[in-house]
Amino acid sequence: MAIVNPKEDWMQNKWRPAMGWMYMVCCLADFVIFPIMFTLVQFWEAEAANDAFRQWAPITLQSGGFFHIAMGAVLGIAAHGRTKEKTAAIENNVTQEKE
Repeated sequence: MAIVNPKEDWMQNKWRPAMGWMYMVCCLADFVIFPIMFTLVQFWEAEAANDAFRQWAPITLQSGGFFHIAMGAVLGIAAHGRTKEKTAAIENNVTQEKE
């Protein structure tokens, strides 16, 4: 059961899952959807009949994959922070029950 502070803004409470979903959508688009669409569009090009097919270059892997490094850091630190929050809440609850 999640403890929700009524004064807390929804964005303060939901930013971690939103970041995870955003990263998942970006990876899905860049590694699955866009390559398929890119290949399909080449069939409709007039000059592609005698030309070798070009390969999709993932946008998020440009600049040495800095996007993935940054998202890994953000999500990793967020998960670590959330773990600390949960363990502190459990410790506070146990301390209050003993008193």
